[in-house]
Amino acid sequence: MSKIDDENIEAIGKVLNDNTRPLKERFRALFTLKNIGGAHAIECIKQGFKDPSALLKHELAYCLGQMQDSRANPVLIEVLKDTNQEPMVRHEAGEALGAIGDESAITILEEYSTDPVIEVAETCQLALMRIKWLQNTKKSSQKLSENPYASVDPAPPSTIENIDDLKQILLDENKSLFDRYRAMFSLRNLRSKESILALSAGLKAGSALFRHEIAFVLGQLQEEISVPYLREALENAEENEMVRHECAEALGSIAHPDCQKILNNYLNDKKRVVRESCIIALDMCEYENSPEFQYANTLNKINNH
Repeated sequence: MSKIDDENIEAIGKVLNDNTRPLKERFRALFTLKNIGGAHAIECIKQGFKDPSALLKHELAYCLGQMQDSRANPVLIEVLKDTNQEPMVRHEAGEALGAIGDESAITILEEYSTDPVIEVAETCQLALMRIKWLQNTKKSSQKLSENPYASVDPAPPSTIENIDDLKQILLDENKSLFDRYRAMFSLRNLRSKESILALSAGLKAGSALFRHEIAFVLGQLQEEISVPYLREALENAEENEMVRHECAEALGSIAHPDCQKILNNYLNDKKRVVRESCIIALDMCEYENSPEFQYANTLNKINNH
């Protein structure tokens, strides 16, 4: 992306942080800032952590991690430490520190790897494992499967390639979360019907954190075959809201007409984060089924006014 001036970044930041605007517009502004990157974009994103929407704040932390700019570390550390923030927001801040992978975050991640909120503790443990793996990998050259999604994942793919073996690791709750995540990303990268069905089985296995990550990768895969599994988890009112929210967003990415029908049923869900995820997911459905070139299109909209 060519150099974008501060005035434009400021204007996009105003869209992001204006809570009178529709949430879907604010999300598109956020992803525009993620794509632009740099200190000014980080500053605009930081302002959003005062918002009452847990979904938006979770997404702010996610984008900061994907930007892989260690200038975001102080912002993420502040969010992770803030016990007034919702667990899914603090979890995402921990995951983002792992995604950035800066060794300066090790001490804080160690401190919160025993957090009383299990999702936060597990995330910090994973983030630590990722940073340590990065440190060791610099010394070795492991040949790993290619990630076709340009995302920074919480764990590298496994070196195992057999689907049955990967599924066994994925569903084995005695294995470390890091190894199960590695199996998960290998199954995703295989992109076959069998690997997607193996992943879908994971929606009924392990912790809420694990199940929510399964939903996330099924959203990346965008395959219709996973819709019944995602639907079942979304429809389960007893399921953790973090998992249900991720299932809604995955259905939005898959964008099949059935997904739109399912999502419309949950626009009035009791849980705010589920309602809001359905709004964002329906906007994704619309985008996936439109001739629009770019989801993160706020810059064009500002410049065309």
